[in-house]
Amino acid sequence: MNVHTSYISLATKGNTDIIDITKEVQDLIKKYEMKEGNVTIFVPGSTGGITTMEFEKNLSKDIRNIFEKIAPQNGSYRHHLTWGDYNGHSHVRASLLGPDITVPFIDGKLALGTWQQVVFIDFDTEERSRKLIVQIVGC
Repeated sequence: MNVHTSYISLATKGNTDIIDITKEVQDLIKKYEMKEGNVTIFVPGSTGGITTMEFEKNLSKDIRNIFEKIAPQNGSYRHHLTWGDYNGHSHVRASLLGPDITVPFIDGKLALGTWQQVVFIDFDTEERSRKLIVQIVGC
């Protein structure tokens, strides 16, 4: 059993920016010549999240729209009183999505469905540099 920790650096646009990171994750599995195991992707920070979806333009719009309904950007958030940065919705959205995902890989390939990709979503209100942690466990 081996463990490898790497990072994926991203420049994001914020405001529910959805970025497909499937290739980067798959490339790390290949880099370490891993065949079987699990890969965990984690976002350090409280305004971003990780999930899987069909990375497609109209579904991306749908996801943005549903998050706007669940936690509207112009809503009233007590978090604004703490820091005055007016990103309370970003924190709520990220908390609902979650900061990590674990995906198995078999024969060196992510065990994703045909239309399934791993995506990072940046909910913050401005552009950011993000550094995701990728930990691969397997052989």
